Amino acid sequence: MSHPHDLLIFNGTVVTMDESDTVIENGAVVVSGENIEYVGPARNVDEKESVRVIDADGGIIMPGLVNTHTHASMTCFRGLADDMDLITWLNDYIFPAEARLTRERVYTGALLACAEMALSGTTCFSDMYLFEDAVAEAADNAGMRAVAGEVLYDFDSPNYGPIEKGFEYTQHLLEKWKDHRLVTIAVEPHSPYLCAPELLKKAAGLSEQYNIPMIVHVAETWKEAENLKEQYKLSPVAHLADIGVLSPRLLACHCVALDMDDIGLLKQHDVKVSHNPESNMKLASGIAPVPELLDAGVCVGLGTDGPTSNNNLDMFMEMDSAAKIHKVSTMDPTIMDAGKVLRMATIDAARALGLDGEIGSLETGKKADIIVLDTRKPHLTPMYNVYSHLVYAASGHDVTHTIVNGNPVVKDGKLTTFDLNRAIGDMQRIAEDIRGLHDWDGGTGRRSRQKR
Repeated sequence: MSHPHDLLIFNGTVVTMDESDTVIENGAVVVSGENIEYVGPARNVDEKESVRVIDADGGIIMPGLVNTHTHASMTCFRGLADDMDLITWLNDYIFPAEARLTRERVYTGALLACAEMALSGTTCFSDMYLFEDAVAEAADNAGMRAVAGEVLYDFDSPNYGPIEKGFEYTQHLLEKWKDHRLVTIAVEPHSPYLCAPELLKKAAGLSEQYNIPMIVHVAETWKEAENLKEQYKLSPVAHLADIGVLSPRLLACHCVALDMDDIGLLKQHDVKVSHNPESNMKLASGIAPVPELLDAGVCVGLGTDGPTSNNNLDMFMEMDSAAKIHKVSTMDPTIMDAGKVLRMATIDAARALGLDGEIGSLETGKKADIIVLDTRKPHLTPMYNVYSHLVYAASGHDVTHTIVNGNPVVKDGKLTTFDLNRAIGDMQRIAEDIRGLHDWDGGTGRRSRQKR
């Protein structure tokens, strides 16, 4: 290479996640502007030609992780309501708390989530929440890549009011963030049980018109599936097929309560699935049939879900859980091997969001979303298999550098794009207000009978 470039990352094991699962010992990645210019042996590049140089010091250089499903601003409520079932959690705790949200609170919550994700190696996240313009703004200011969509449902929203205004708000998002370098807008009805068929069909029409993702919670629990079957005489997936909203643009989140007919429908319509194992475990929602989905050829990406039902946004922990939960549920230690799970957090996750042409692997011409891990640590020494290390041993705390779109968001373990201490202080003030409004018992997480 004989011309100057913006960034060189070298002296590490490069895990490309390309179609051939290429791994390059003592490799390098060269970035020019927003794009990857070179991936290959370090011997072919000259440090002197680079404006910035990152020495991986024998660590791992890999694509940034992609979180296919979260509610980032629920950082406002992390730990507020734990150890209860999904419906109680939603109706008695989360929805009432969310009624007190404002745009400013959502922005602060999203900014803190961006910090948590960037520091733990996530470079792109897909978000469904309220005041989603504030989430998009936070992602932009934090330098994070995001797929953002306002949650739509049949009852009034604390943000936009009636559902008609919800579609107007989504239209506003599409216009405001059109062709943005980091933010993509999706249309995001909450679920078949909170959205009438007409709402879902209108959302699907918007997804088709603008060729954008449509993201929906689908079959998260067996109870939900049973209730929907009583109402429509069909499973959640079959109901969505019946009203004509299944498509390659649809990302179905959770997909726990599926049978083989449902899996066949998802494959037939090339629907993508977001697997959220830690949230599903914590809420006792069940275990999604991911091995069966993969065997059927359905694209499955990993997601953390929100910080109240997980309670972290560390995709390394999510990978570890995804691999192990299916091993124990099938009593088969060979199922969901580390390489397969890593793809679910990188290139397959990008494919689930329609972004695999831009991110998810380290390949020439793709956007430079790259992370570096320090492997000179006791729990990562020695390293016989890089995939096993990444899935079973590494954590977000091992990330030293996070590059998004060619820009360093985390450098030497420190956030570079905004004042993290200020964001933490802002969140502490929000928490004090929420604690006062809801009168929570800090010891149990339940409502107190008397104010303290």
